[in-house]
Amino acid sequence: MNIQFSDLIENSPSAPGVYKMYDADGNLLYVGKAKNLSNRLKQYLDISKLEPHKQVMRTLVARVDWEIVPTESDALILEQHLIKTLKPKYNIMLTDGKMYPMIALTQSEYPRLLKFRGKISQRRDVYGPYPSVTALNETIKTIQKVCKLRTCTDTFMHNRTRPCLLYQIGRCSAPCTLPQTDYAENVALARRILTGDSEPIIADLTKQMKKYSDAMDFESAAAVRDKITALTQTSTRGIRRNRAYSANFDWNASVTDLENLLGLKLECVGVFDNSHLFGKSPVGAMITFGHDGFIKSGYRHFKLRNNAAAGNDIAMMNEFVERATQRGPKLDLIIVDGGPAQWNIAHKTAPNIPVFGVTKGTVRNGDEHFILPDGTVCRDIPKDSRLFLLLRAVRDEAHRFVITFHRTVRAKQMTSSVLDEIDGIGPTRKRALLNHFGSVRAITDASLDALMHVPNLGKSAAEKIYAHFHTEVI
Repeated sequence: MNIQFSDLIENSPSAPGVYKMYDADGNLLYVGKAKNLSNRLKQYLDISKLEPHKQVMRTLVARVDWEIVPTESDALILEQHLIKTLKPKYNIMLTDGKMYPMIALTQSEYPRLLKFRGKISQRRDVYGPYPSVTALNETIKTIQKVCKLRTCTDTFMHNRTRPCLLYQIGRCSAPCTLPQTDYAENVALARRILTGDSEPIIADLTKQMKKYSDAMDFESAAAVRDKITALTQTSTRGIRRNRAYSANFDWNASVTDLENLLGLKLECVGVFDNSHLFGKSPVGAMITFGHDGFIKSGYRHFKLRNNAAAGNDIAMMNEFVERATQRGPKLDLIIVDGGPAQWNIAHKTAPNIPVFGVTKGTVRNGDEHFILPDGTVCRDIPKDSRLFLLLRAVRDEAHRFVITFHRTVRAKQMTSSVLDEIDGIGPTRKRALLNHFGSVRAITDASLDALMHVPNLGKSAAEKIYAHFHTEVI
C-alpha cells in the first residue's frame, strides 16, 4: 500500500499549496495545506504515525491532487475555502462554522474595531481572514496607533466616566467621555488601511509632517511621524486570494499558453518593478517564475546606486534590468510593469532578451493590456483566461515583493536618521538600543537610568544619548 501511495505523490512539488485526497469512486476525502507539498505528503507514507481517523482515510486514498499557491498564507486561506465549500468527509477541523480570525468595524455612531471568528454575515465591514492571530493583532495595533479607534464593547464605553489607559498611551481617542470631531474621518482611514491602501496614506502623512515641521510645530510633526512609522513597519494584512489561484489554475498550462503566444521556450522569466516615495528610498525588485511556479531562488532586491536617477522610473528600470541581467539568473523573457517607456528602456538595456510589458490601464485589475516583444500592443487576451490571470498574478507578485522591500528600507532609514545624529553611536550600539527598547520613540523617552541598563552601552554613551534628546536648546 505504501508503494501505491508513493506513486500517487511521486511528482508532488516542493512548493506551498493545498492537497486533495480522493477515494476510488472520486469522492473527496480530505483537504490539507502545506508549506512544502512534497514534504507534507511524504508524512502520509507511514500509516502508523498518523492520527486514527487519518489512518482509516489513508487506506481509502486512490488519487491525490494538489494546487500550488505563492505563499503558505495563501495555502491556509485556500484550504479553509475548499473545506467549507466541498465539505470533505475526513476534515474534522473548520467544519463547525469556525473560521480563521477576522477584523470588523461595527455600525454605530463611533464604530468599534474588533476581532472575531464566525460567519461573515454576522458582521458588516469585515476584513480578512488573517493567517494568524499574531498578524491580526499587529494590524489592530497599527490602526489603534494611526486612527485611535475604540476597541471596547458598547456597554464598557457607555459606563465610563473618564478615559481608559488606551487613551493615555495614544491608542484611542476616548469617544466614551470626550467630544469627537474627526472620528468618522479616522474610521474611513482605517478602512483604507484594512483594504491595503496604505501607500497613498503614507505619502499624504509625509506631506503633512513636512508642513508641521516647516511651521515649527514639532509636537504635531512627531505625532504624524509615529503614524508613518506604524504604517511602514506593518505589512501584514488580511489575505485576499488572487483569482489566478483558483481550482482551475494550472501553472504549467498557463506558462505554455504564454510560450504559444510569444513563440518562445520559457524556463525562467523575470518580472521587474520599482518603488519610491517622492524619490526617497528608491528600490527595485525582480521575481522569477517558470513552468512549476515562482522560482524563489531567482528573486532579487535592488537599492538604487545612481542617486541622480532617484524618482525617475525609467532610469531606475534601466539600472535594475542591467544589474539583473549581468548577475543572473539567465532569463528567457523580461516582463516589466509599465507602459511603452518602461518597455523601451528594458528592450534597450537587454536587447538580446525578449521584453513583455504589462500595463495597468486606467483601472488596476480591470483593463490591463500588454506590449509584445515586437512592440505591438495586445488587448485580445480574455480576462478570464489562464494566461491573463497568470500575467496579472506575476505582476502583482513583483509589486508585493518590491513594496515589502521598500517599506523595510524606509523603516530602517527612519530609524537610522535619528540615532545617526548622535556622535559615537555606531551600528553595534544602535542595534543594542533597538533590541533593548524596541523602537526609536522608546529610546527618546527613556530615562538616563534606563539607558544605562542597556547591555554594552556604557555610562558615557548613555549620558550622551540622554542629553541629545532631553537637553533644551535656549
